[in-house]
Amino acid sequence: MTIQDYSIAHEVAGRMRLRVPALALPETDAGFMESWLEQVHGVDRVRINRGARSLVVEYSPRPAVREALLRRLEQFSPEDQVGLPAVAGLDAELTPLVTSAAGLAVLPALPPAAQKLLTFAVMGQTLARGADTLISSGIRVEVLDALAVGLSAARGEVYTATVTGFLLALGEFLERRTEHQSDRLLRRLLRPERAMAWVEREGDLVQVPGDEVQEGELVSVGVGETIPVDGRVRDGTALVNQSAITGEDVPVRKEAPKRVVSGSVVLEGRLRLEATQVGEDTTTARVARFIQESLGRRSDTQRLADELADKRVYLTLVTGGLVYALTRDVTRLESVFLVDYSCALKLGTPVAFKSGMYRAAGHGVLMKGGAAIEHLAGVDTVVFDKTGTLTHSELVVTDVEVLVPGICSEQDLLALVASVEEHASHPVAKAVVEAARERDLQHITHGEVDYLVAHGMSAPAGEGRVVIGSRHYLEEHLGQSFAAHEAVIEGLQEEGKTLLYVGNEEGPVGLIALRDRLRADAAATLARLRELGVRRLVMITGDRREKAEALGAELGLDEIHAEMPPEDKAGVIEGLQSDGRTVAFVGDGVNDGPALAAAEVGIAMPRGADIARATADIVLMDDRLWAVAEAREIAGRTMGLIRTNFNLAVGINTAILGGAVMGWLSPVASAVLHNGTTIGILLNALAGVRVPGEGASDGPACLAEEEGPITS
Repeated sequence: MTIQDYSIAHEVAGRMRLRVPALALPETDAGFMESWLEQVHGVDRVRINRGARSLVVEYSPRPAVREALLRRLEQFSPEDQVGLPAVAGLDAELTPLVTSAAGLAVLPALPPAAQKLLTFAVMGQTLARGADTLISSGIRVEVLDALAVGLSAARGEVYTATVTGFLLALGEFLERRTEHQSDRLLRRLLRPERAMAWVEREGDLVQVPGDEVQEGELVSVGVGETIPVDGRVRDGTALVNQSAITGEDVPVRKEAPKRVVSGSVVLEGRLRLEATQVGEDTTTARVARFIQESLGRRSDTQRLADELADKRVYLTLVTGGLVYALTRDVTRLESVFLVDYSCALKLGTPVAFKSGMYRAAGHGVLMKGGAAIEHLAGVDTVVFDKTGTLTHSELVVTDVEVLVPGICSEQDLLALVASVEEHASHPVAKAVVEAARERDLQHITHGEVDYLVAHGMSAPAGEGRVVIGSRHYLEEHLGQSFAAHEAVIEGLQEEGKTLLYVGNEEGPVGLIALRDRLRADAAATLARLRELGVRRLVMITGDRREKAEALGAELGLDEIHAEMPPEDKAGVIEGLQSDGRTVAFVGDGVNDGPALAAAEVGIAMPRGADIARATADIVLMDDRLWAVAEAREIAGRTMGLIRTNFNLAVGINTAILGGAVMGWLSPVASAVLHNGTTIGILLNALAGVRVPGEGASDGPACLAEEEGPITS
């Protein structure tokens, strides 16, 4: 079922109210529909009133936005709601608020007997909930509320009871509305998108739903269209907005063979791409599952807040009992019972965590719940895997050395080696071929290629035979000595470069040096982590020690573990932990799974293996190492916000309790002050934290490599 039956009830520039009969259907999730429509670029806010079957949208007053909004509404289907966390509706909280307000309005017009009857009728839900809570869960805040309101009503204080009940209902409604808003923040990260795809099938271009694209199929995406699958560009050039996935608003240029992710939008140009991950394996689907799993995870801080909140209910109850025993003042007792620590403590912490998760996602970081934030804030040691983390996983050619003067030029040597290496698929071969393409070198004709696995390859070329491979292969198997060129070789190796040796029947011909490219933001990220309290920075790599130490010295790392087999990475983490350190590990490979699991916090790079992302507590959506520093800062500030809110909740409510004990506060005043404090703390938690420089167009985030020009 899709929504076709709707009408526009009222409309002004930038605001529209629609009547949607489908909102009355039980299978329609109003919260999901709000999130669905808020995905339209230019829509600011969506509000739904199920009872009135009304939908109000505030948006940028442009015809294109209005058309996109209505088109998306028509595409809504209940099937899209499956598997997504539900947003708690507000109908249940609104009903007692309306009932209390109505009772308060008619109370003065009734005779005394009817006033008492109405008061008990209006307060019935509060009293029933208190009794049910006492039976099922023991003494909780609902029991104290019921006692306070029930005492007032029993004493004939109908106005006090009704006003107090109204304030309790108002406070609960606003609390749930704040919690609802925090859930909506996270639901926006789910990016529900039923993008259509133009697929090449049997020589024709046909349009199918994005989730029906098969792996390996060719998909065409034009201006304004959403990329429906993860894939690699086969041909075409386009400017792509990836903000829905990475949080980065600057469009990037995409051309062959760059990677594209589902949920991105083509702004200019056209792409023809090969689908590599489809359906439930796409980036947007994985993000949705990640967030859904995150909502069910509870942190130690959250559990502690719940425990302390429950204990303080007993504190309020005992205090009330002592006050009444000493004063026999029922009014004071009512005032004491209306002081509640638990709402601010129990709700403020998860709302702050959700706000922190949402803020982190805006920086391209997915966190698996409050526990990930809590643990990352306490980390004092960060361990980095080298390849694909501190460096890009792709090798690049840095030097081409001709060892025999006059035999050929550097360009000729690179062209010859690339012409042979294009028949191989290993990273070194790909790097050499890419270097030749960048220099626009022509292919050199050669004969059939012979391979020697893990050593090298050879092929007839011109009047001789070219041999390419490791030094061991050329010297030990072919008897070609490179000893005369030791100074050049050692100089390149000291710079941390990998060497590819080239020879022919007459002996050595040349060297091609390669290096995995250091990320432009690596040094800035490590420096920022130190500023944020990380005391030790460690690198693990399988590279030779000389190469690893050269990189470690360049980055100023505290500890290097070189020539490390994959299975020993977790052992390094455990060794640091045994020294009393709290460790985060950043990696991306299949063999990083044990290390990611062993660390207090595992952080997976976006291009990492599926097992790395599944094991990690935090996943980077954008290929920026700087996001690790942003995640650490957001985690620290979120925990600081939680501590501040906790202290405020305890301090202010203790002051209110003291005023109630002394008889300075009436029950109504006690309810007003308590609920006002709770709402203020929740709003502060919802506002969350901001990272300095957030939203700016410059700063450390711009150190990340851009894939295309910055456009205005």
